[in-house]
Amino acid sequence: MKKSRKSLKRARQTISVDQVISNRILILAVSITVCFLVIFLRLFYLQIVSYNEYTAKREDYTSIKQYTSAPRGQIYDCKGKILAKTVVSHNIVFTSPNNMDSDDYELYAKRIVKVFSVSAKDFTDEDKKQAYITYKSFLSPTDSEYAANHLLTSKELKQYKNGAWGDNAESKRYQILMNRIGKKQIGEMTQSELKMCVIYQRMIANQSTGQENVVLEDVSDDDVAYLVEHKTEFPGFDVDFGGWKREYPYGESLSDVLGSVTTSTQGLPSELSSYYISKGYQLNASVGKSGLEYQYNDLLAGTPEIAKITYNSKGLAQKDVIQEAKKGYDIHLSIDIDLQTSLDDILKKTLNEYGGTANRENFQSLFTTVLNAQDGSVLAMSGYQMDLDTKGMTYFSTGNYMSLVNPGSCIKGATVYMGESEHVMSPGETIVDKTMNIGGQEFSSYKDYGTVDDIMALEVSSNIYMFNVAIRLANASYQEEEPLYVNDLQGTLNKMRGYYSMFGLGNKTGIDVPNEATGYMGYGAEPGMLLYYSIGQFDMYSPLQLAIYGATIASDGNLFKPRFMTYATEVNSQEVVVTNAKKIKSTLPEKNAAYLDRVKQGFSACVSSGYCGDPMQPFAGQVSAKTGTAEVGDWTTANLVGYAPSSAPTMAFACSAPTSSINDQSVSPNICSNMVMPEFIQKYFELYPAS
Repeated sequence: MKKSRKSLKRARQTISVDQVISNRILILAVSITVCFLVIFLRLFYLQIVSYNEYTAKREDYTSIKQYTSAPRGQIYDCKGKILAKTVVSHNIVFTSPNNMDSDDYELYAKRIVKVFSVSAKDFTDEDKKQAYITYKSFLSPTDSEYAANHLLTSKELKQYKNGAWGDNAESKRYQILMNRIGKKQIGEMTQSELKMCVIYQRMIANQSTGQENVVLEDVSDDDVAYLVEHKTEFPGFDVDFGGWKREYPYGESLSDVLGSVTTSTQGLPSELSSYYISKGYQLNASVGKSGLEYQYNDLLAGTPEIAKITYNSKGLAQKDVIQEAKKGYDIHLSIDIDLQTSLDDILKKTLNEYGGTANRENFQSLFTTVLNAQDGSVLAMSGYQMDLDTKGMTYFSTGNYMSLVNPGSCIKGATVYMGESEHVMSPGETIVDKTMNIGGQEFSSYKDYGTVDDIMALEVSSNIYMFNVAIRLANASYQEEEPLYVNDLQGTLNKMRGYYSMFGLGNKTGIDVPNEATGYMGYGAEPGMLLYYSIGQFDMYSPLQLAIYGATIASDGNLFKPRFMTYATEVNSQEVVVTNAKKIKSTLPEKNAAYLDRVKQGFSACVSSGYCGDPMQPFAGQVSAKTGTAEVGDWTTANLVGYAPSSAPTMAFACSAPTSSINDQSVSPNICSNMVMPEFIQKYFELYPAS
């Protein structure tokens, strides 16, 4: 019986073990089945469901995206005349095969120079300097002149080689070399070597990124035909039939304001590369590098073509366009090019005739800005500089907002307005204009004018009237031969600056161009500064700020933000996509309108009476203006600020002729009021007849 129980127990244990094993095998089988099912489903997902997605990813990892600049939008004047246009240019481009070495690049660079028309005249100074570095890079690395390293000092070379310059070593070395390479070094290369090195440099410029490089721009039809017929002899080279170049039909007129664009061989300018790269531009992009071309580059540049580059079995790039280029927007300016060219001609002729002549030996620059008096937009802006030694002329329209002049008496309108707004002078109140003696120093007008009120003070340009405004504003009093005592000199100066800034004087105007100057604030601790300030002999302003001052008076106290661009449109369309609307920054208090009207009457009287110059007098009743002369050392700067027509102003202007006369008794007539503005105003009325 015992034995039977043991056998039964043993049998049960055997069954239990078998069952465990069976269960484990079942679990293992199920697990394997599930794994295979998961693998099968994953393979199905990868190969069937996500095939296209992963194929695209594989192609992204094994291909390169290539970016080509779209044709640039055009720039028009207010009447639809083209100021900057984009024209077709056939370019020879190069995309580096993936199996080329430095010897191959050199070989094909030499072949390009030998076969095609390559002109060294088209090379920039930077091209030539880079070519010199490349030229020296063909030497043995053991050569002391390798890569132009001989132009580094021994200390600099040591720092460069031992890594003391850190991560910016190559950039720092490059900048040093570019500053030291001159005509002597460039002259070491023959013309053929120079051309070859430039082409070589262009070929390898984007070698690591696989981007297409333009090696020759605007090539002839013959060169295009040759390359098309002999492409097998030039691996990696092709013709870009969609290339473009920038042209400016009106030559130097407004040229520096319009600015310039890098060519397709230049790509991003080195000084702006970080800025453009941060905005998503590629190194080979043609972009604006100055002026309005730079200011509105994002509108003008359009959307680049994007192509996918893969390489075939021969290592040659194959291009598949995945995004077509979209041409940039056209922008429309407030400039009237007919008015602009007339102003250019007048300024150039005047400076050419009078610059450097007797009593005008230091007259070497001339500026004029003309604004729409009702919205502050720029109608015309011109400027010239003369080299007094060679008499050569340089266009310098940007000098209207990048340079500063001493304004002189033309700002007396703001002084009168300030005096009456602060109630230290009353409209129509008279004073006696006679020489003042302050602490033994004499202060006077051009001559003693006797009894003058606010309007006559502007008409004859009374300094004494303005001095009285400043003295009263400072809560001071004049005692003949006694010093002038002012308790709060800085506070008074600040109050005066506050009033002048209401007219746009001394502040950036905010005009839509880069590099606008702010102004210059005079300094010192003598009470006499207040007197000089009241007649424009202390702070300095740009000619544009003076024009804004004139427009503020003309528009009944509206201080405008000036602008060139008024709107942008789709290419070949009138659809407006961006508007740069009129902006009023501030307005003079309406309660003081009567004081501004007194200023207007004074400006009108200056022209009508002949005190603004005999050539301006024929415009009596039509033009209101104020002259200004400022002593600058031994020289006198001449200005004229005004607007027209007097009754309903449509334009405001400022003309400045820095150091245009000696300042002794032989002072010459005001260039602006006698030579420039009378002729220009006549032209303006021809184009815009007064109603």
